[in-house]
Amino acid sequence: MQIVMGLSGGMDSVTLLGLLLEQGYHVHCCLFYYGSKHNKWENKAARKIVDFYRQYDRPITANFVNLAEAMDSFQSNLLQSGGEIPEGHYTEESMHQTVVPSRNLIMASIMAGMAESIGAQKIALGVHSGDHFIYPDCRTEFVKALDTTIFLSSDKQVEVITPLSNYDKTSILTAGYSCDPQVPYYLTRTCYKDQELSCGKCGSCTERLQAFRSIGKKDPIPYEMPLGVM
Repeated sequence: MQIVMGLSGGMDSVTLLGLLLEQGYHVHCCLFYYGSKHNKWENKAARKIVDFYRQYDRPITANFVNLAEAMDSFQSNLLQSGGEIPEGHYTEESMHQTVVPSRNLIMASIMAGMAESIGAQKIALGVHSGDHFIYPDCRTEFVKALDTTIFLSSDKQVEVITPLSNYDKTSILTAGYSCDPQVPYYLTRTCYKDQELSCGKCGSCTERLQAFRSIGKKDPIPYEMPLGVM
């Protein structure tokens, strides 16, 4: 069984990768570079994660996809061309500034084309329940429409699955620690800022830290200055 997914290097996509490998899939990972502030750091993490699973002889391939020029004129604070990354809780209105227009639509289209080309019948997205509030291209209605579109555009050969769609961050961590091997969260990158050390203050870091606290574990990565949830 073959499947294509996007591997950002964050805890959601890495957990998805671990679960798919456990289910026996040969996973073709797309590492997208699209010009975000944290892109170089998350791509670096993604490469380390691919190497981690290869040492266990897991069936995994990595494909680097550069979208930076195509998305250069897009407007979002998450991009290098945008403003400051907002700090605070993930569900606050300020986090809407990190929405990148049509990002999942564009990336899913590329993954669907790859899947059709190599004979894979599925692409997997790492969207989860916590994303639905802020990101329109993570909501259930979008995923349903995307699945229909890709299914028809591939002449009914490729479908979209979202195994984490009903998971929150706590459930994602619980699932990842239940994998064998355990998902290597110490290699992951979640922070939205353009700096080597995770800030601990942006919405993405804050949500991650709260999730680790909720399962009674210390986040295994270092932080610059977490907002009191370590």
